[in-house]
Amino acid sequence: MDLIATLQCVDQPGIVHAMTSSVLACQGNIIENQQFTDPVTNSFVMRTRFETSASLDSAHKLLSEGLSKFNPELTIRDNASPKRALIMVTKESHCLRDLLYLLELGELPIQIPLVVGNHEELKSLVESHGIKFKYLPVSNESKESSETQLLSLVDSEKINFLVLARYMQILSSDFCSKLSNRIINIHHSFLPGFKGAKPYHQAHAKGVKIIGATAHFVTKDLDEGPIIEQDVAHVSHASTPEELIALGRDIERRVLAKAVKLYAEDRIFIVGNRTVIFN
Repeated sequence: MDLIATLQCVDQPGIVHAMTSSVLACQGNIIENQQFTDPVTNSFVMRTRFETSASLDSAHKLLSEGLSKFNPELTIRDNASPKRALIMVTKESHCLRDLLYLLELGELPIQIPLVVGNHEELKSLVESHGIKFKYLPVSNESKESSETQLLSLVDSEKINFLVLARYMQILSSDFCSKLSNRIINIHHSFLPGFKGAKPYHQAHAKGVKIIGATAHFVTKDLDEGPIIEQDVAHVSHASTPEELIALGRDIERRVLAKAVKLYAEDRIFIVGNRTVIFN
C-alpha cells in the first residue's frame, strides 16, 4: 500500500526516530519525508509517505503505538483513495472549469461526486462532465435550512472538504465551525485587499501596480482564515478594469487549483492562524 501519514505535536526529541521506527515495524519503506518546527509555537509537523505490505489498519495501529508518548494529532491515509470534494458555485465558471479540466487530465488527485450551486447557470457544464449538480437557492430566510441540507450532503456523499469556487454567499459561523479547516475559498484579491463589491474597479481607481488572488481556509471571520496559496501579476496605469478582471480570473483559477491539490495531498498543516505548506 501507498500510505501518507501526517503528524502534529509539541516539538521534542525523538519524534523522527519514532516515526521511522514505526514505519519499519510495519515493513514500510519511506518514499517522502518532510518536517518543520515552528519556533514561535514550538509545534512540530511532519508528512511521511511510505510503501508497506501491511494493511491500513495494521499500519495505523503500529504508528499510533510507536508515537503515542508524543500525544500527536496523527492521520494515516491510503494514497490510492482520493479525497472527496464538494464544489460550491454561483454563476462564474472559470474556477470550476479549471478544476474539472485538471480532474479529467488526472492532474488533480480528488473525486468530485457533487457540485452545489445557488443558481442554475452552471448545471449543464457540471452534468456534461458526468457529475451531479444540486441546485440549492439561498436567501436570508432559507440560509439555515440550506446549510442544514449542505451538512446532510457532506455526510451522505462522504465529503472530505468543500471548495468555494467563486461561491458568492457568506457561510454562517456555526457552519464554518462544524467544518473547521475543511472549507477552501478563493478570494479575488491579494489579502489584505479591497473588500466589498467591484474589487477590480476599486483597484483600478487606486492605480494599483499588482493584483492577485488568495486561497484560504474559511472561518467565522470573513476572509481572515489561514492562507494556503497566493499569486500576483504586475499591471500598469494602462490596464483597464476589464483587463484586470480577465487577468484576475486567470490568477484565481490557478491559485485555487494549487490550494486544492495541496489539501488533497495532505501537504497543509495549520499552526496557530497560519499554515505550514510542504510542496
